[in-house]
Amino acid sequence: MLRLSLLDRSRTRAGHLEGDALVHSIQRAQRAERYGYERFWAAEHHAVPGIASGAPAVLLAAVGARTSTIRIGSGGVMLPNHQPLVVAEQWLMLAALFPGRVDLGLGRSLGFTAPVRRALRQEAGTDTFAADITETLAYLRGTADVTAHPAAPEPIAVFVLATGAGIGIAASLGLPVVIGGPILANPELPELLTTYRTQFRGDAGASVIISAEVLIADTPEQARELALPEAWAMARSRQTGVFPALEPVSAIRSRPMTGRLAERVDAHLAGMIWGTRQSVAAHLEGLAERTGAHELLASGATFDRDALDASDAELASLLVSAPAD
Repeated sequence: MLRLSLLDRSRTRAGHLEGDALVHSIQRAQRAERYGYERFWAAEHHAVPGIASGAPAVLLAAVGARTSTIRIGSGGVMLPNHQPLVVAEQWLMLAALFPGRVDLGLGRSLGFTAPVRRALRQEAGTDTFAADITETLAYLRGTADVTAHPAAPEPIAVFVLATGAGIGIAASLGLPVVIGGPILANPELPELLTTYRTQFRGDAGASVIISAEVLIADTPEQARELALPEAWAMARSRQTGVFPALEPVSAIRSRPMTGRLAERVDAHLAGMIWGTRQSVAAHLEGLAERTGAHELLASGATFDRDALDASDAELASLLVSAPAD
């Protein structure tokens, strides 16, 4: 059975303050803990209008203070935006505050647009992702020339968010890998993961987590309605260049959806996992068999928070053998 974790991107909602999205993320983490989810991860997105989470460490400090058992982490910290020492110091502080509960997911996605990349002082050049991870690990483990503080009471779990070459980096560094997005549909993925496991250089053993947008409802039609706000936002962003807040289905249905826009909505829906309990279970079983993954990092979002909570609860009842009271 797949272990179950949650990635929340602090999506903003039409008619709500942007800061409300952060409060909603904390509340979702509290519910996930009650449902028996293993991890709650926060995202890093800079200057994206529909996402309020630009500083995962800050949000995780608030989540950690309002939960007690669920692991907290990043999905992920984008190393091109940070100095490895600063990342290590932030996560060592979290580990000191919440011992035994802290994960560090590391990625290398660049800024959303060219102006954002300039604001982040990113310049085209040599890919230093592997070297940056190695440096971060040295600070976390106390083996670097500079000692980062505070000292961790126990090792911090580190993961690589990867596609393509990033899978090879995770193998060479002996780290668990998190894969999601279009690569899940890549026919070469099983071969890539076989290579990852064969080339893995670590004592703990190779470990694969799959990340996917998952939403469950009583009927296929209701599940599609849950998935529509995110699919609509993605399609609109491709059309306008602006990633919008989530909108209610009624507002989306009141607008024309034809031609290229409709194609983009359908394409995004096809990349998500949505449906009834039975259909989602079958999809996840097939994905686990194809990838050999041991854990699902679910990342579904929708406008209706009550419906999202019900979906999170149903997913937990599907995958968590002994949910918390």
